[in-house]
Amino acid sequence: MSNFLELIAIQEEIARRKSRKRFFDYFPDTGPLRRDLYQKHLAFFRAGANFRERGAIAANRVGKTEGMGGYEMVCHLTGLYPVWWEGKRFDHPIDAWASGDTSETVRDIIQQKLVGPPEKEECWGTGLIPGDLIVSFERRSHGVKNCLESVMVRHVPTGGVSVLGFKSYEQGRKKFQGTAKHVIWNDEEPPEDVYDEELLRTMTCNGIVMNTFTPLSGITAIVLRFMPGGKLPDDMHTRYTIQADWDDVPHLDKKTKDELYAALPPHQREARSKGVPVLGAGAIYPVEEEFIKVPDFVIPAHWPRSFGFDVGWNCTAAIWGAVDRETDTGYLYSAYKRGQAEPPIHASGIKAKGDWIPGVIDPASRGGSQKDGEKLINLYQDEKLILSLADNAVEAGIHDVWTALSTGKLKVFKSLAPWFDEFRLYRRSDNGKGTIVKTNDHLMDCTRYWWRSGRQAAVTKPIIMEPGQIVGDFHKKSAMCS
Repeated sequence: MSNFLELIAIQEEIARRKSRKRFFDYFPDTGPLRRDLYQKHLAFFRAGANFRERGAIAANRVGKTEGMGGYEMVCHLTGLYPVWWEGKRFDHPIDAWASGDTSETVRDIIQQKLVGPPEKEECWGTGLIPGDLIVSFERRSHGVKNCLESVMVRHVPTGGVSVLGFKSYEQGRKKFQGTAKHVIWNDEEPPEDVYDEELLRTMTCNGIVMNTFTPLSGITAIVLRFMPGGKLPDDMHTRYTIQADWDDVPHLDKKTKDELYAALPPHQREARSKGVPVLGAGAIYPVEEEFIKVPDFVIPAHWPRSFGFDVGWNCTAAIWGAVDRETDTGYLYSAYKRGQAEPPIHASGIKAKGDWIPGVIDPASRGGSQKDGEKLINLYQDEKLILSLADNAVEAGIHDVWTALSTGKLKVFKSLAPWFDEFRLYRRSDNGKGTIVKTNDHLMDCTRYWWRSGRQAAVTKPIIMEPGQIVGDFHKKSAMCS
């Protein structure tokens, strides 16, 4: 009996010690979860050698908290970099922060991942930080129960002590002032003023800032820093961004992914499954891109066409649409966008799409222009554009376009990248509660003009029977307005 009890005690001790060394089980050389199957994670680590700011804007359940931010933080705290490590290295103990939304979420997510279950102090040391390397804890003196202020960790190569403080955005920017930090890890998207303060903390010691989050708030100021135009940048010079979706990790099988996807609200699927920041609270058109897009095709000759036109010195834009009268569906098939050019140049580009196609123009064009107060609409009519004034009812127009997009009555050719760039950015301030953010929205305005007015002005291409004779509805529908 005593031998049996001894065996149980030995097995329990082995399990206890193993639970305090979870860090060493990550990214193994072999097995179903071997390191080479996590290419996005490895790329994120490598980028730390060259970039002060990194963002893993990723789907849920891909391991961005534990396998990216948490794992790297432990490497820096302990100095125990694996032999395959190609990222940033510190050869001394570090002073670091791990930050999240609220004290509760910091405790229940970050603290639990790094230290262990917050409600079981006897299990502190079973998180990612090896338990035997935890020197001490500093408990928060007030506020949320079982919330740590900081944890001190042995830096193995030097024998010194690294310090990790736990912070929450709800504390406000001023709580992020103070001493220099070598590593700051944001596990949820930070407010812009907090993030700016964090960057200042890393400047004097060549530190780094890691961001790991799912972009549920849509196109925000922080997302735009890492994803200009709402998409991954082609060239990364100052910041590094990586997206990871469910197909990038081996620990999610098809059955699990299908079940998770089916359980998600439709407007969150792109963000939660792919890390695509398109449907945040501030999005004006909360419709999935894939529902809107159609492969490019040749517009049938009997479909009437027209364009919406938005004019200005900094940017002049137009969007062309065609109408399938049988299904009452509109298709946006071409776009024009150019800044700081004279009307003749813009007019030439627009007429190249078909000088017979009429357009509807922003009523504001009746005001003064950069040319001595002349009316812009007159200038463009002088260039032989066929124009009438658009209905510029903003909120009514937005509602109509949203209804058309969400019901499948308005589709957009897949090739119209400039349109989709604006679509991703088209939002209201203050998470949807404020005014429309009037930047990079010219094609969105054109779309509104076209849907409200351009469809009615649309015509089919005139047929020339003989010199001087035109058959069709071209003349009837294209009267100019001044």
